[in-house]
Amino acid sequence: MSLKAFHLIFVTATTLFSLFFGLWSLNQYRNIDPSALNLTFVFLAFVMLIALPIYGYYFLKKLKDVSFL
Repeated sequence: MSLKAFHLIFVTATTLFSLFFGLWSLNQYRNIDPSALNLTFVFLAFVMLIALPIYGYYFLKKLKDVSFL
């Protein structure tokens, strides 16, 4: 597995993880424990939800001439 393929899989997996973690933290904040820590987790998860695909796009753009193998 090449570095390019690994990054594509890893960025996709961590983006999905950030989405589900952000939704879970938001649910915790709204229904169970409205603490500042849970709100911080929501904010950070959604920042990563935006930042990771941007990173993946620029990484793939940088390595456009490298194959996935």
